[in-house]
Amino acid sequence: MSASRTVLVINSGSSSIKYQLVDPDAGTARASGLVERIGESAGHIEHRNDGEVTERHDRVTDHGDGLRQVLELFQEVGPDLAEAGIVAVGHRVVQGGRQFAGPALVDDDVVATIERLSPLAPLHNPANLRGIQVGRTLLPDVPHVVVFDTAFFQGLPEDAATYALDREVAEKYSVRRYGAHGTSHQYVSAQVSEMLGRDDLRQIVLHLGNGASASAVVGGRAVDTSMGLTPLEGLVMGTRTGDIDPATVFHLARNAGMSIDEVDDLFNKRSGLKGLTGENDLRQVHRLIEEGDAAAKLGLGVYTHRLRKYVGAYAAVMGGLDALTFTAGVGENDAVVRAGAVAGLGFLGIELDPEKNAARSKEPRVISTDGSRVTVLVVPTNEELAIARQAMSLL
Repeated sequence: MSASRTVLVINSGSSSIKYQLVDPDAGTARASGLVERIGESAGHIEHRNDGEVTERHDRVTDHGDGLRQVLELFQEVGPDLAEAGIVAVGHRVVQGGRQFAGPALVDDDVVATIERLSPLAPLHNPANLRGIQVGRTLLPDVPHVVVFDTAFFQGLPEDAATYALDREVAEKYSVRRYGAHGTSHQYVSAQVSEMLGRDDLRQIVLHLGNGASASAVVGGRAVDTSMGLTPLEGLVMGTRTGDIDPATVFHLARNAGMSIDEVDDLFNKRSGLKGLTGENDLRQVHRLIEEGDAAAKLGLGVYTHRLRKYVGAYAAVMGGLDALTFTAGVGENDAVVRAGAVAGLGFLGIELDPEKNAARSKEPRVISTDGSRVTVLVVPTNEELAIARQAMSLL
């Protein structure tokens, strides 16, 4: 038996399962993979172990079948789970409501609570639950731990978490700001505090991927975040509107004859960068701009304008700013977006170093000038490692 301790992290989506076998002490992934197109005529599984990639293209009937095939791959090509020292299975769950301020050991009551919260995350919690249920069946001999996207924001100040909605309606239907991407925001802000050797920082973290969110963090505690009741509010995203006048819903219903489901689909799947430019991948947006596409240029302008608004707003909320950090796929790799997000913010003490910003690296790094009053950083997120470490902290 290996002396190492590992956590199998499972992120179950509606038609996919992402997984990693994480060594939380070393901070490394010993294996990882993705099960895609669950329930379709042809599935796809990609398993990575020690630099080797093994693929399957067989049908994956359901999540149980998908996870069973993953366990077979661990047995066939490694690493052998029987020798990996698994001490827990960690599950990502999007919505923990006001019930969960940290990780929780899975039992029947926790499962029932996650199910009750599903109306607040109808696209995510049911899929997360399937992963938990299958995982408990196939791996019954180790504890299962859930880590919630909303947990880091569960303690938001009430004036930041409360909407100006009729109080009785808001309370009856649990309408408030819950946030999302909390595991990433917590991990990255802690990394920044460690890098800068301070635990009293006023930080803004910009998690920019296909989904995007901003957080304001003071002394390690979240005081505001851009996503709200759902992940639709806030920044411009790959396919989501972000902030929009809620009366747009009434307008489209009355004048375009659109149903609630049609507006939901429009706002969540056909808007954002995709709605503005035809592309939800910023690499393609940059290509269109180089080709002279005016709509793509406007789309990027709208995207970065919203980022600047949130940086300015959160600096005001915190009474100043010590560190601004970019993370996730776009934040870690797109120098043009980073430059656009801070353009004109010199009055806040932000001074970007163009050469440091343009340099590509997978390592955490500072990209501001030595004289910048605000330290600007790029810090890769690692939600799987964060989930594994939270699972270990609970055990």
